[in-house]
Amino acid sequence: MNKFILNYLGVFFILLSGLSFFNIIYSYYFNLYLNIDTYFYTLVISFIAGAASLIKKNKNIKINIYQKIFAVIIGYFLIPLLISIPYYFSIYNVSFLNSYFEAVSGFTSTGFTIFENIKHIDESLILWRSTSQWIGGIYFLFSIVLLIDIFDDSLKKSLTNFISFNTSETFKQYFKIFVLYVFLTFFLFLSLKLIDLRTFDSFNLAMTIISSGGFLPFNDIETILNSNFKEILFSILMLFSFFSLFLTYNIFFLKQKSMNFFAEDAYLLIYFFILVIIFFIFFNFEYNFSSILFSITSSVSNIGISFNNSPKNLSFLFLILVIIGGSFFSTSSGIRFLKLYSLFKFSINEILSYTKPNYVYINKIYFLDSNVNQKDINKYFLSILIFIISLLTISSLLTLSTLDFSESFKLGVLTIMNTVNSSMYNLENLNFLNLHELSKLVLILFMIIGRVELLTILIISKKFLFKN
Repeated sequence: MNKFILNYLGVFFILLSGLSFFNIIYSYYFNLYLNIDTYFYTLVISFIAGAASLIKKNKNIKINIYQKIFAVIIGYFLIPLLISIPYYFSIYNVSFLNSYFEAVSGFTSTGFTIFENIKHIDESLILWRSTSQWIGGIYFLFSIVLLIDIFDDSLKKSLTNFISFNTSETFKQYFKIFVLYVFLTFFLFLSLKLIDLRTFDSFNLAMTIISSGGFLPFNDIETILNSNFKEILFSILMLFSFFSLFLTYNIFFLKQKSMNFFAEDAYLLIYFFILVIIFFIFFNFEYNFSSILFSITSSVSNIGISFNNSPKNLSFLFLILVIIGGSFFSTSSGIRFLKLYSLFKFSINEILSYTKPNYVYINKIYFLDSNVNQKDINKYFLSILIFIISLLTISSLLTLSTLDFSESFKLGVLTIMNTVNSSMYNLENLNFLNLHELSKLVLILFMIIGRVELLTILIISKKFLFKN
């Protein structure tokens, strides 16, 4: 395997061994000995793999974009293998495929689970599920920095003024991401404690929110969010995975503030307020706005958790919000609002240019210094095209099992957008444990495809399908 790929994955192997050690300490402290040996296996294997890959550092060699993409994709297949060890060797008699399915679901921050009743799982394994989401979220953010050269200039300007990163700038951004990610997780934990949630639940939910994951430490979230105030506060906290990870940092610490760094978040804020107003006026049928707000924020942040009384007649609208997703540099998935807005504006300008050819129409995005060029528009269009092709493919494959087309279509959207199934989308009764093995393999593949950014799929396809 390429030395660069080993070095990149080695960092996460070491981090995973640290999380395994944390689970061991937790298990000893609370006398949870049922599955403690499984975390020792993960600790030893991940530490040895990480140490071996980091012994010899890379020399200053040129790393092309294909090697970077392969590093990210291979990580999404290999790291869940280590995460699946505690599931496979636990006392719950979980098969290898189910263990790997649970691990991929956690690492991609999707949230599909083969466990039917969370109450029957010991707390150490619940904690392991949450940490798998947490490390998956930071892996996703690191991967964006690694692959930043393939993204368009307007989105990159929400992170940096550099056109491309050198090694020192990349490590600087990695360190900043890690510190912010840990700090925001701790902030979410404290915020959840303030609304009188127990420490264990607060810690697990903090890791779920920051990573846009879907794993919960209990069966129904109604058991702890039992008041309108708690529902509204939790809804606000879910927006931390909707906006850019760097938003709070840029607000307080950026010396020379430029709207380039706030452009996408400004659009997302306007978009979110418009959504809230529309739903409040037209869809607040039962006058339970806290539940509606919860469903909106859960969908736009690609978390997907919901109450059992969520308005099921609005499931299609919530699916659309899932597809749009959040910020470029957040842990949520989706096509991204700024892409759709740029495509819409470009299309309108093209139509107007034919009706009024004497006028000059500029594809200018407010708050950004530069225009969106034709090359970026092509990338946006191809991303949406790849999403449509992926959705049709996964929906068709899932219909080969016991799922009907409606379930397959909705599950396909949630899989590619890495969003958990819930009553909000009328899929709360879907049993992944009894799902056909072929369907599980399809879901595993497309959970990873959805997480590696759809544009990278096109780049890899181009390398193998076209010589030049």
